[in-house]
Amino acid sequence: MNDAKKLIQQITEGIQDKKGKKIVIADLTQIDDTICNYFVICQGNSPSQVTAIVESVKDFARKGADSKPFAIDGLRNAEWVAMDYSDVLVHVFLPEAREFYNLEHLWADAKLTQIPDLD
Repeated sequence: MNDAKKLIQQITEGIQDKKGKKIVIADLTQIDDTICNYFVICQGNSPSQVTAIVESVKDFARKGADSKPFAIDGLRNAEWVAMDYSDVLVHVFLPEAREFYNLEHLWADAKLTQIPDLD
């Protein structure tokens, strides 16, 4: 398993650990001139859950993939938090913000993989 796939697996586990929902992995590797190779998109039901998901992702990525984010933005409002792991960008949304920005359709050419919710 390559480093990006291992990181994505750890990020996904971190999201699921805090009951994050509607996880989508967008594979951008076949698209030219993208800012990264993968998006991991999910949502939480409240700003406190979004923050908890972000903290969990940080812990799982550090422990399981020996990786730390280069930057995290959006924690102040916790409506849309972006985590930059260089080749992988993680987006944790509140449902309304996710629907408004609709990243999955913005990158319609990407291969999208939906991860089933655990409960």
